[in-house]
Amino acid sequence: MKRIKTVIIGAAGYTGGELLRLLVHHPACELVYVHSNSQKGKKVTEVHPDLIGDSELVFTDEVRTEGIEAVFLGLPHGEAKGFLEKNHFSPETVIIDLSTDFRNESNVFVYGLPEVNRSKIQTAKRIANPGCFATAIQLGLLPAIAKGWVKNQIHISGITGSTGAGKKLAETSHFSYRTGNTSVYKLFDHQHLAEISQTFSQVNSSFDSELLFVPYRGNFSRGIWITSYLPFEGTGEEVLEVYQEFYSNAAFTHVSSQDIDLKQVVNTNKCIIYTQVKKGQLVIYSAIDNLLKGASGQAVQNFNLAFGLDEKEGLRLKSIAF
Repeated sequence: MKRIKTVIIGAAGYTGGELLRLLVHHPACELVYVHSNSQKGKKVTEVHPDLIGDSELVFTDEVRTEGIEAVFLGLPHGEAKGFLEKNHFSPETVIIDLSTDFRNESNVFVYGLPEVNRSKIQTAKRIANPGCFATAIQLGLLPAIAKGWVKNQIHISGITGSTGAGKKLAETSHFSYRTGNTSVYKLFDHQHLAEISQTFSQVNSSFDSELLFVPYRGNFSRGIWITSYLPFEGTGEEVLEVYQEFYSNAAFTHVSSQDIDLKQVVNTNKCIIYTQVKKGQLVIYSAIDNLLKGASGQAVQNFNLAFGLDEKEGLRLKSIAF
């Protein structure tokens, strides 16, 4: 198998570390260098000690563009655009950005949600990886949006692990704050809502419903659990049939006929969905690992699609289970 010359820019954080863990074992990937301004000169294993025995790479703050075939941008939100203005990669280089900078498709980046944009991703050179909450919310609601079942406001709640806040220490990501605690943030105005509405309008041009999203900080390290509900007059059997058909060709999104839990998806690139109809409401649970299907795993999935590889290459992971 031909190995694709690949670099990670911003490889010291949580998503950068997850990319390293996936790509060091990816049979089609040759990691040429890993970039970090804050950790330059350090061995990868000094920053990500679990990679001992897997990588001898050293972080560099130098950016080399010649001969690079794939770039993963793991930079903080707001920095990717400036980085690309300063550093010019070949138009043929596939660039996958994990920040919010290019998720509006007017930026010439393809929105990298494979369940909707697989064919676009397969020919794209610039891909904007979706947000973690956005991925879980969209995958839970897409079949209902496509069928036109949504007529009014959609009520959504979601809880995320502390790794979703990034590696840089903040008061609300500190162990003493998170443990034994739950809190709400960005009520009804989370930054992921714009990209969600963009996708919903793409699959159903008449979509104009308001998304009332309540995000919670969880007292666990990784995973996202979303509960969405909306008025519905059909049956549970009808919903299950529609959802299973919608995702029948999806590599990692699965619709369960029985209740689900978060540990089924942690450490995997899966999204697992469960639906039920109760008291005139369609209730949808969707669960992902925020660092994998919500970030680095989905980025590798997009890498596979862009290079014509098996979509699951390097992503055959199992959940922690217990």
